[in-house]
Amino acid sequence: MTQTTAPPAGASAEVRPWPALIALCIGFFMILVDMTIVTVATPDIMKELDASTNEVLWVTSAYLLAYAAPVLITGRLGDRIGPKWMYLAGLTVFTLASLWCGLSGSITMLITARVVQGVGAAMITPQTMAVITRIFPPERRGQAMALWGATAGIATLVGPILGGALVGIGWEWIFIINVPVGIVAFVLNWRLVPVLETHEHTFDWLGVALSAVGMFGLVFGLQDGEQRGWDGLIWLLIVGGLVFLGLFVWWEARNRKEPLVPLGSSATATSPSPTSASRAWASPPPPWASP
Repeated sequence: MTQTTAPPAGASAEVRPWPALIALCIGFFMILVDMTIVTVATPDIMKELDASTNEVLWVTSAYLLAYAAPVLITGRLGDRIGPKWMYLAGLTVFTLASLWCGLSGSITMLITARVVQGVGAAMITPQTMAVITRIFPPERRGQAMALWGATAGIATLVGPILGGALVGIGWEWIFIINVPVGIVAFVLNWRLVPVLETHEHTFDWLGVALSAVGMFGLVFGLQDGEQRGWDGLIWLLIVGGLVFLGLFVWWEARNRKEPLVPLGSSATATSPSPTSASRAWASPPPPWASP
């Protein structure tokens, strides 16, 4: 006698969670590869775009900063308009920005395109966790999270290897390769990922500001510390970022309305289930940890 498992709340009975997860992981894999793929192309970018060492380092830093700072905001937006639609919008932004990166004729244009690319990545990441926790029953959620985490780990390793292979064709291809992958991911996610129930949330604007400033200071300091010789400005940014993140945690624990990350004693009453914003804090890997 077989036992059937009821679908989780917010998911329809015809949802096929594993195909949906694989579709989500394609886009997730792509945005994480782009954290490290630029490293091996640095000499070629410097030569082709006549860029200085400092300028070419910003090709990576701009992406990481634009990815890290708004991730809680995009998580909350996913709760409001639906994680599927937010994921597809982010995938569109990321894919078009990748094409822009590949067609860039100056280092300034490339850095600007990387900022847009990072924003697209920030729109994608929280939605992957949100969908997983809502389409998988609790007893299968651990397996799904294991696949999701493995995707992140493999992407970090694949980035430099894939970058080395593509640089032989031209540095532009480390970005242009995202275009066909992004199109395939868009089609699969459109067909396989279910439309989930949305929730009307208010924005915790003070929490948004504290988290964005804190993440920006911390990520900027850790990313550019070695380049600047860990000078006073870098330590000011790191310490300041930690202070702002500490204030963010303090505020979230005392916010009695709708915090971005429910931490206080009223969290159960005001937030019956974790929001996409709160899940974003668990999204691996930390963007500043990438080489």
